[in-house]
Amino acid sequence: MKLNPEWRILTVGDGDLSFSHSIQKYLKPKALVASIYDSEQALREKYQAHALDKLLEANTQVLTEFDVTKPSSWKRLNQQQFDVVIFQFPLIPAFASHQAFKQNKLTVNTLNRRLLRCFLAHSQAQALDDQGPMLSIITSKDVKPYCEWNLEQTLHQGLNIAYLGQTEFDITQFPEYKIRNVDRDKHVKDTKGISYFWSSKAQPCHSTELQLPDYLSDTHCSMCRAGPFLTQRDRQAHSSSKKHKQMLNHENAWQDFLNQNTL
Repeated sequence: MKLNPEWRILTVGDGDLSFSHSIQKYLKPKALVASIYDSEQALREKYQAHALDKLLEANTQVLTEFDVTKPSSWKRLNQQQFDVVIFQFPLIPAFASHQAFKQNKLTVNTLNRRLLRCFLAHSQAQALDDQGPMLSIITSKDVKPYCEWNLEQTLHQGLNIAYLGQTEFDITQFPEYKIRNVDRDKHVKDTKGISYFWSSKAQPCHSTELQLPDYLSDTHCSMCRAGPFLTQRDRQAHSSSKKHKQMLNHENAWQDFLNQNTL
């Protein structure tokens, strides 16, 4: 993920704020606003090392208790406009109890997709300047459960937003950035990261580094990221596999959600 220093950048859900701090310190963008889901008190209690004070010392605006699923949070931007909005390694927090999990009617897979769909819809409608590239970026992992969200095909379904492509996320481009566990003061194990790009503009101004993976082609099962299938027999064997059936359950649950909700 290559960021242009001429861009106005908004980060959301930035855990300990180390990603935003890296952007501010090393990229020095035209403008930067950082936001986190936690309150300031929760941030300070959760993370022994965080970058809040460093950002404030650099006169960088930081919004706490910013919930990407709520329009009221996006209105707190006070009509500030950006060229790119970035959500790094999103994941819904764990349920507070087993009872809370049982009371929830949506699957965890659907809840994570809902989180990201809200991010795409609200960032495009309320934060991005239509005179710029209008880029919404999600960086995620190529392992379970992240790879089971079918990011490229279903998040923007029914919205006037296009998936542009993806690129590998190179953490070395962001010195001092630490990927954190969403619920506690612990670094997440390094795994392959991928940055996915969306825009409401048909041809946004961006570099040609974005690619469409082979698994989105007709020779693969894009939902499972499986293939290529050389014969119909191979495809049928995959369709009968446990993995495909599990993914099909996720897709059916997501489609049920979309049929009942606008977001």
